[in-house]
Amino acid sequence: MSYHQSQHQIPAPCIIDSGIIVNKQDMGQLLTTLSRVRYVHRIDGKVQSEGEGYVMKVFADPHRSTLIANQAIYLNVQSFDYLQLSQSPAKEAYFDLIQDNRQLRLIPLLSPLQEECSQQFNVDALEAMVTQVLSAKWDVQIDEDGDCPF
Repeated sequence: MSYHQSQHQIPAPCIIDSGIIVNKQDMGQLLTTLSRVRYVHRIDGKVQSEGEGYVMKVFADPHRSTLIANQAIYLNVQSFDYLQLSQSPAKEAYFDLIQDNRQLRLIPLLSPLQEECSQQFNVDALEAMVTQVLSAKWDVQIDEDGDCPF
């Protein structure tokens, strides 16, 4: 590439808190941060279904479907033309996946930061329980090894 060509190169998009994402890799990267969500499925602006679920997998495959059933959500970015990233008046992000007249809105119920704190709490709680169990087992072994007059 010559010096003159590099000067006229358009920079990659920078989307902060709101915008339209058409690149499938970018869509996937954003969607993989989701875990528990509320979803609203609309066709021609009319609500077809809504509920809550867990994003189990995000993938890109033109031969597979996006599936939502039994509170499990499998998102195929190839099922949608673009993703519109928006914020509610309370500054909470939501994601609209658009394909023609179909809209699938995903509203995170946990942010990635909340999810991280929750997972860390679970790890800390598990470590504390394991420590208690091991400590109790050692106490029992010490009692069994000692000379007991009974």
